[in-house]
Amino acid sequence: MNISYMYSLIAVVVLFLLAYVGVKLPGGEVFFGVIIPYLALIIFVLGFVNRVIDWARSPVPFRIPTTCGQQKSLPWIKSASIDNPSGTGGVIVRMILEVVFLRSLFRNTKCELKAGDKISYEWEKWLWLFSLIFHWSFFIVLFRHLRFFTEPVPACLQLLEKLDGFLQIGLPGLMLSGVALLAAVTFLFLRRILIPQVKYISLGSDYFPLFLIFGIAFTGILMRYFTKVDIVGAKAFTMGLVTLKPHITEGVGSVFYVHLFFVSVLLAYFPFSKLMHLGGIFMSPTRNLANTSRVKRHVNPWNYPVKIHTYEAYEDEFREKMIEAGLPVEKMMEPETPEEPEEKE
Repeated sequence: MNISYMYSLIAVVVLFLLAYVGVKLPGGEVFFGVIIPYLALIIFVLGFVNRVIDWARSPVPFRIPTTCGQQKSLPWIKSASIDNPSGTGGVIVRMILEVVFLRSLFRNTKCELKAGDKISYEWEKWLWLFSLIFHWSFFIVLFRHLRFFTEPVPACLQLLEKLDGFLQIGLPGLMLSGVALLAAVTFLFLRRILIPQVKYISLGSDYFPLFLIFGIAFTGILMRYFTKVDIVGAKAFTMGLVTLKPHITEGVGSVFYVHLFFVSVLLAYFPFSKLMHLGGIFMSPTRNLANTSRVKRHVNPWNYPVKIHTYEAYEDEFREKMIEAGLPVEKMMEPETPEEPEEKE
């Protein structure tokens, strides 16, 4: 039985209580509202840059792109310019489809053994759909929150907010991205505990960010629709942070600080987790390289000079012993010329 998710859930609950109670202590608002966010941002930036630089320094001497189509060869053979790109243009299109639409996951299938000895392959459409919803809704929520850090609010953010809340359910209007994010995280969590194969390989590090994101989405919805946080005060607080002139604003409430603390923990945890696939996808040689293995010979540039011992030199050194042992040789030994007798005076 895999109970790793219980440890992650307990950790997130402890973080919630730590922020909810700690903010009410003397100096707690400064600690959770100023020190922790700045510290988390520094850790995120330094950790992210360090991981990317480390990947960039990793040697990639050969072309190893993942391909699933015809490679470019003869002129009359049609090649797959996206699935097996031969140039930079194909790589760019492939990367865009991968990042924006999760194309490789869209084509993913799972294998199952049905009744008897029949093997069944099934398209994992629900995993792709909810993963796409998760990534897009998370991006929209982050982008929409930029209104708290800009003054005046750009027109594109205002348009996005109108499109996100076009249903106008309740007051304030229901934001679809927040509900979609909560639903997608719930699906990804249930998938890990209900499918035995996925549950078996899931670790605590897989559940922890899910619970953190769930906590961020839940506290955000709680502030917007139930606790009614002072939006003007919240924006004044965030503008103070972004302008490096932090100050504590009255009336934002403990839930706001819990929300901010969850975001800070996620930021600090990000560079050291699997969430770094955000940057890793661009550094992966299986995606960012064109397949030119047949066009160009790729020699490892990191090969250092090695003193070699050819077979010819090996045979010259051991030819006599090889002949005595009955081993075949490419070049026989030259017969020794008899020495001429010395003439007597």
